[in-house]
Amino acid sequence: MSKQVARKRTVRLNNVLCWALPLLLLVALVALAACGTTSRDSSRFYQDDGPPKRVPAGVAQTPDAIPRVEPFYAGANRPYRALGRRFTPITEDAPFHEHGVASWYGRQFQGNRTAIGERYDMLAMTAAHPTMPLPSYARVTNRQTGARVVVRVNDRGPFKSDRVLDLSYAAAARLGIAAAGSGEVEIERITWREIDGSAPSAARAAAPTSRASLPPLPSFTTGSDAGPSRWSVQFGAFAQAANAAALCDRLSVLVAAGGSAFAASEGTPRVEAGDGLFRVLLGHYAQRGDAQRRSEQMQSFFGREAIVYLRP
Repeated sequence: MSKQVARKRTVRLNNVLCWALPLLLLVALVALAACGTTSRDSSRFYQDDGPPKRVPAGVAQTPDAIPRVEPFYAGANRPYRALGRRFTPITEDAPFHEHGVASWYGRQFQGNRTAIGERYDMLAMTAAHPTMPLPSYARVTNRQTGARVVVRVNDRGPFKSDRVLDLSYAAAARLGIAAAGSGEVEIERITWREIDGSAPSAARAAAPTSRASLPPLPSFTTGSDAGPSRWSVQFGAFAQAANAAALCDRLSVLVAAGGSAFAASEGTPRVEAGDGLFRVLLGHYAQRGDAQRRSEQMQSFFGREAIVYLRP
């Protein structure tokens, strides 16, 4: 091989390395960053969830909820399904003890309706439980540190088999598990008898409270005469399926509590995948106007932004 040919090959190789090495370094850095993000989100909270953007000073000293006798809200205490599991809520003023892993939910659900129709406030001392009668009050103790709080249970969740309670951010901060995302806890329901020393009548227990009732949703009948029902109401679009499933299950609880407020043809909230996103949708409508009108009604009902979506 001549020196001239060898010199040309050396120059060509150097040129390839000049553009290839920076590209390989960039790919490696992106992959490393992605791994770090996945690890953080999967161990603590959903990618689209988290603490307030500005955590108020003193949130870890938020006072306990003050227990009082509140009639159960019938709509939130009916059997329901979430994540493929069936849950049968307790409907009696009975003692309840449980221990297991508690997690917390934050800004993704801030201002949304809870299962009894109230607005979720992540800075209040509240919690969600799959089967405890709603509303209830409970003592929650961190089994590792002994820290204890009193919360008002006003929502449904969590629905995973390895979780027993979803705390508000404030309650999680008080218990010292906000940073970790979860922790081992002991749960003890505070009965009405313990609160006021009496046993409320059965009629009192069954009556829903006016402040906890869901807002009425105007009657609506979906139609399919005008064409294919390709329009739906969208409540969120997520890059991760777990985020969409979490929202879908919470909305399903509200639909069950709403009962006849929803047309049978609207079905229940569902997740549809497409274009790299997981969309939480409800209903099938033939006309955009119908979907738009229903989205405005549902936005008020659920307390969450809703838009119209044209399915391909």
